Formats: sequence, C-alpha cells, structure tokens
Amino acid sequence: MDDTNNEKSDINQRNQPGRVGDEIGEAVGGVSGVVAGAAVGSLAGPVGTIIGGIAGAVGGWWAGRAVAEAAQEYTAGDDAVYRNHYENSPNRLADLEYESVSSAYRLGHLAARNPEYRGRPFTDIEADLRRGWNHAASNTSGEWDSVRAYANDAYDRNASTVEQQRLREEANNAANEAARRLDDEADLNMF
Repeated sequence: MDDTNNEKSDINQRNQPGRVGDEIGEAVGGVSGVVAGAAVGSLAGPVGTIIGGIAGAVGGWWAGRAVAEAAQEYTAGDDAVYRNHYENSPNRLADLEYESVSSAYRLGHLAARNPEYRGRPFTDIEADLRRGWNHAASNTSGEWDSVRAYANDAYDRNASTVEQQRLREEANNAANEAARRLDDEADLNMF
C-alpha cells in the first residue's frame, strides 16, 4: 500500500460519525492542568471549554472518553426541553437569550451522566462544576451564581432519567436471569 492510500484511510477514519467526540475525549483525557484542559476543550465550543477546565481541575470521568460519549447523547429534544424551561422560567435573566445560558444546562445535563455523582444532590457536586465555569464561560454565559440554577435544573432532570434507565436495566437483567434459571430447571426436569 502506498502513502496515498494510507492518507485516504486516515482521512476516512477521521470522518466517521462519532470520531470527533472520541478525539475530544482522548485529547481532554491526556491533558493536565486547568489552562491546558480549557484550551483543548475549546475545540468543542463553550461547553467543551468548561469541561476542559473541569478535566484539568478535577480529572476522573471528566478527563476521559466517557464524557465525550455522554456529550454525543445530548439531543435536540434535550435542548428543546431546556429552551422551553428557560423561556418560561420566572427566574429568566432579562438580558440573556437561551443561547447564552445553554452551556449551563448542558453542563448540568452532562454532570448527571457522571457515575461518580450518581445518587448525589447537586449541592454535593456543584464545587466541581463551579471550577470549570471559568472566565470565558462567565463572559459568554454569565457568572456562575446567575446560571447555577439552570445547571441544577438540568442535573436534576437528567439524573432522574439516568436513574430510571438504570433501574429498568436492572429489572430487565433480573428478569432475564430468572428466565434463564427456569429454562435450566426445565431442562433438568425433562430427564
């Protein structure tokens, strides 16, 4: 195979769906320090910058591939729910449109996917999120104290969804195990 074919293969691999999230996750995972983490995160926009800051300061799940995979699961439906919530909120910031505060919703949404936060209230994990809400995020989306409620709402909403999904999977696994045992017993009773 010549160099031209190798280059084409590399380009095809980079253009596959989901690869961008993989590259962001791998890049953030290899970074240490708040500044370097924020620089890598900026490749994915404002939320990526915040995640990069958290990755550099906190590490763990935030610095790995799982956060990129969780980010890919954020849907247009999720965004529509948060937009509706903001636009109909009595606490809406009069001087900011949804696009300005959407990073806070996305951050809370992603935080709920972090297994290290499972079953924990927002107040227990807020310090980690605040660390990532750096100067750039404050300039575009407002100071943490003015947007924290939006991150909290998204965290609570998605944490509930994640827990319900976990319970469904646990119930399905238990049902499958019970069915397997019944099949095994039936096979033994045939003889």
